[in-house]
Amino acid sequence: MKKNIFKRILLFVILISIATGATLYVCNTIVTNTASGRTTFRLNKLPQTKTGLLLGTSKYIPNGRLNLYFKNRIDATIELFKTGKIQFVVISGDNSRKSYDEPTDMKKALIESGIDSTKIYLDYAGFRTFDSVIRLKKIFGQDTAIIISQKFHNERAIYIANNLGINLYGYNAKDVGKYYGFKTAVREKFARVKVILDFVIGMQPKFLGEKIEIR
Repeated sequence: MKKNIFKRILLFVILISIATGATLYVCNTIVTNTASGRTTFRLNKLPQTKTGLLLGTSKYIPNGRLNLYFKNRIDATIELFKTGKIQFVVISGDNSRKSYDEPTDMKKALIESGIDSTKIYLDYAGFRTFDSVIRLKKIFGQDTAIIISQKFHNERAIYIANNLGINLYGYNAKDVGKYYGFKTAVREKFARVKVILDFVIGMQPKFLGEKIEIR
């Protein structure tokens, strides 16, 4: 009896593992294929657009060191401004509590690097990439933009935009080492499943609000 129970449990675990792996593979393939040819590490492959969308992340990692995802996204945004690829940037990130403010930290870093503060718009309700992309259109009125993050993140954002009729080009910030970014890479696999599910169930952003004109 015990052997039969063990076999059933083992079979169940195997089937769940196969189903999970297949789901991750299919969702990852859908997102990657949708964004194919829409992201680049090369500035000369990008068109000129009015606005960039900089996706927020924390400035520091838990051990107190500077977050390389943060640094590399800031560097990429500066490059876009200096080469005239964008005129303005919307920084969209999480500010769900007073002690955590991704957009303001990124704005300060850009200003310290010489970017005009009047060219920077903040979106404090970018709790998820899903919200950031939708709010770019519905709040900031932008149908075309260059999105700025690491490649894996840009691909997911472009998948979202493609489903909303938004024309996004991804400028890939420098990535981090495999060891440094291992947890993020694993989390991204599941995030791609979640974003496809969001569209299936008709998910909406947490907040919208009044429109903001970029000029």
